[in-house]
Amino acid sequence: MILAILIASPLGLSEAVSRGYVWCLNLKGIQMFETVDTPRLILDRRRLKQNAERFLDRANENNILLRPHLKTAKSIDVARIGTAGRLSRITVSTLREAEYFASHGYKDILYSVGMVPRKFPRVRKIVEQYDCDLILITDNVPVARAAAEFARKENCPLNFLIELDCGEHRGGIACGGAEILEIGRMFHDCANIKFKGVMTHAGHSYACEHPQDVFQVAESERLSVVEAADRLSQVGIFSEIISVGSTPTFLFAKSFDGLTEVRAGVYLFFDLAQYSRKICTLDQIAVSVLSTVIGHNPQGRSIIIDAGAFALSKDFGANTFLPDAAYGHVCDPDTLERFGSLSVANVHQEHGTIPIEHDSWFDRLPVGSLVRVLPNHACATAACYPDYLVIENGAVIGDWPRVNGWQGAPYQ
Repeated sequence: MILAILIASPLGLSEAVSRGYVWCLNLKGIQMFETVDTPRLILDRRRLKQNAERFLDRANENNILLRPHLKTAKSIDVARIGTAGRLSRITVSTLREAEYFASHGYKDILYSVGMVPRKFPRVRKIVEQYDCDLILITDNVPVARAAAEFARKENCPLNFLIELDCGEHRGGIACGGAEILEIGRMFHDCANIKFKGVMTHAGHSYACEHPQDVFQVAESERLSVVEAADRLSQVGIFSEIISVGSTPTFLFAKSFDGLTEVRAGVYLFFDLAQYSRKICTLDQIAVSVLSTVIGHNPQGRSIIIDAGAFALSKDFGANTFLPDAAYGHVCDPDTLERFGSLSVANVHQEHGTIPIEHDSWFDRLPVGSLVRVLPNHACATAACYPDYLVIENGAVIGDWPRVNGWQGAPYQ
């Protein structure tokens, strides 16, 4: 609802607004977000729970373990929903996250970023302080050698997986590489290192526009680790963990034969990047950014909001297959229905620019009104926020903290 008070003027509404003769108040979102300052990261608990249950059910149906990747969520409250309330296995992307989740009782944590020797003391501190299994990964022979030396010298137990490259070419040993056996033997022969197995990540699945194209990527992902584990087993090195993971490949893989677990993370929230690849529907996107209209620019025919590059991120990944995604779809604050074809087309540090096709949008979205923006990429959008404003069934139900950054003591 928009309430407009017209101070006696012979002008039309639009021109009167532009000259300041009309005071407008957009009542949309006022009840639910009456006291909320903007920009603010909004999390819909009902959608989150449905997304989590969907993936947990798929894991159960395929008799495989799901190790949720919490690099996007960075929240104990989200983790509890993602793991169905069990202190089960999780994946993290920073040692700060590992500390945070370990401090909340999680005992089986995979740190899925290539390890380097200078971080061994911090790993040791986490393991000793929280009595947890922190699983590390490497694709590097010198790092493996340094790990074995550190474990022996410091009498410090370490857990390791070998990372394989199944096609993304970001990290990992080539699937047929001799280093697999060399690292495997090095870990197997070190009394203080527990060799856990092999892992890979098919990040290149995001280059696929259609779900049916993901199958081939998922199958090469599966075969890369299954065959590597088989090579290791032939020389007497057993892989307890054979791990793959990405949201698309988990959702559309036709076989999990030979695998022990899958990792995925953005499915808890989804975003326009996932929607653009037909991995989710719009009504499954659980995060959005609440923003306020702070200006009208008639000469540029645009509306300005207080969510810019920091609030929305500058990630453009969805635009490959959804060109009008821009930096996010602009939606009704209550219903999350998109306002026409509006998107945030440009961002500065604290400003977002929304081009409009007709001046009537100035009346529909007066200065001071609220909008919610569906993010292009949820991981990057959430990164600058300290917490979530959590809603459910049209009401605000609380704030859930996030753990950001790389250093420092975890929040308790």
